[in-house]
Amino acid sequence: MNPRYEYRALLACDIAGSAGRGEQRLQEIRRVLRSALFDALDIADLDARDFAYVDTGDGCQLVAPAALPKARLLFPLLPELGSRIREHNRHAGPDTRLRVRAAVHAGEIRFDPEGTVSGAPFEALARLLDSAPLRHAALAGTSGTPVAAILSHHFYEETVGHGYEGLEADAFTAADVRVKEYAARAWLWYPGSPVGPRVETGRDSGSGEPPAEPTPRTVEQLVQATGNGTVFAVHRGDQYIRHNDRG
Repeated sequence: MNPRYEYRALLACDIAGSAGRGEQRLQEIRRVLRSALFDALDIADLDARDFAYVDTGDGCQLVAPAALPKARLLFPLLPELGSRIREHNRHAGPDTRLRVRAAVHAGEIRFDPEGTVSGAPFEALARLLDSAPLRHAALAGTSGTPVAAILSHHFYEETVGHGYEGLEADAFTAADVRVKEYAARAWLWYPGSPVGPRVETGRDSGSGEPPAEPTPRTVEQLVQATGNGTVFAVHRGDQYIRHNDRG
């Protein structure tokens, strides 16, 4: 049986600062993330059983079903996830509070007969997750952002760029990502806290020049921004996937 290739949307989560908490606390925060994500999927009217799920140790990865519109991985899913992480943190001790980094991308991936999935989109997603702009965004605020997300430029253009409901362009901040050999434009998002550049539209400045394109913010500017964040992460290489059993 030959492998098949399909275009899929990918979303991955990673718990920031998970190392050094001890096995018991690590298992607890992993359980909290999984529960918060499944609850957010449910509220967003998405069935977790339709997604391929990979446990990555200190996070998880979701491969969306083929027919799912990509915008559904952003709104209302990410705000709902941020709300649940924030609520958990209100009642949790220092050792079980969560900060989640998220990365979102899409592309053609390979499904092997034995149940593994691989491909270049996973490589790009891993680089986005490991990028300095996202890591600094997750530290914004006095105690860090519960959820901070980064979108590939491809994903941004095909969702935010199309003007889908709930996806306001002003809520996204352009950032340049450079990790090892990977270099690309990406977009950061903080649930409930628009920090993106505001560009004048429909008004003449009098200079005769077109409105300026948004420019990437520096790491220092990103850290000074307030709000909540979400970060999704995936690991490179072949991944074994399984469908969730709910209930």
